[in-house]
Amino acid sequence: MRDVFVGSLCAIAVFLISYHGYERKDDIAGDLACVFALGVALFPTTPEINVTPRDKFVGALHLLSAASFFLTLAFFSLVLFRKTDPTKAPTRKKLQRNTIYTVCGYTILACIVLSVIAGLVSSDSPVQRLHPVFWLESVAVVAFGVSWLTKGEAILKDQRDQSNRPR
Repeated sequence: MRDVFVGSLCAIAVFLISYHGYERKDDIAGDLACVFALGVALFPTTPEINVTPRDKFVGALHLLSAASFFLTLAFFSLVLFRKTDPTKAPTRKKLQRNTIYTVCGYTILACIVLSVIAGLVSSDSPVQRLHPVFWLESVAVVAFGVSWLTKGEAILKDQRDQSNRPR
């Protein structure tokens, strides 16, 4: 499953680098998230035995990339995706989408916190045999995917009238 996850991160990186938002900060967030996703994918975690200084360095790059990646995804969901044109009242669907963005963003943040807690658990603990960090990272990526699809209005699309304006 690790290889599938790494491939998924590379695919996500491609989507993020090609993302062009409404403002410059959207583009910067997408570019940074792309770099961080590639960092998570290309720098493996530190092995459990026979750890060399190089392994520790690469593992530290992985952790830094992962934290930065997931924090950027949470930023997308909690800040960028929830923006509304201040000159227009948000539609009912937009308010529903904002709820999804909020739930997804906080899910990502919860996964980060739980990953840190899981990292503090002893490596010989039965909990570690379940690979909690892998599953938490996977949940965070899925949460962002739901948020992304919602932003693209694949979920909760606004109804449009003949003039192509939201109703």
